[in-house]
Amino acid sequence: MTRVLCLSLAMILAPALPAAEPVVSGTPVGKRPGPYSFLVATGPQRGQQTCYICEQHEGNKPAAVVFARGTTDQLGKLVTKLDAVSLAKKESGCKVWLTLLADKADLDALAKWAQQQGIKNAPVGAFEDADGPPSYKLHRDAEVTVLLFAKQRVVANFAFRAGELDDGAIEKVVKAMPQVFEAK
Repeated sequence: MTRVLCLSLAMILAPALPAAEPVVSGTPVGKRPGPYSFLVATGPQRGQQTCYICEQHEGNKPAAVVFARGTTDQLGKLVTKLDAVSLAKKESGCKVWLTLLADKADLDALAKWAQQQGIKNAPVGAFEDADGPPSYKLHRDAEVTVLLFAKQRVVANFAFRAGELDDGAIEKVVKAMPQVFEAK
């Protein structure tokens, strides 16, 4: 009887519980993303500490930065689509890259994953601290954080908990990409 009562009470109260608030992670819209270096796993800078933020800021070029706490097929799809948009506007100097947040970088595994995902142009690498670059204030619950910036300012910020990066979320991010080319 007690079990039935507890189960009934749980079923009644469950709809009343609020849905999880959207997670807020990373540099806010309108703010300047700070420099950070990470260890590149793919491309000509493989094995080197690189600051793409610095490179993009120098020329006032747009970018999409993806921070992730793990590699998934959905993450690969997101990076591939963002990179395709960037390549279509090659003259803008736009760059897309993925920074995996990890205690220890496994460049070989990361490069293999990128190849399996078909990521050809976007550099993929690791920041060897699971919390990410301190100035970015990445939320621990954010499995993926995407920052789009232009003219040294964030123009769009997206954060997703584990399991939230689905096809709809990917399309939402991709649809926001033109902002980096239109920013004044």
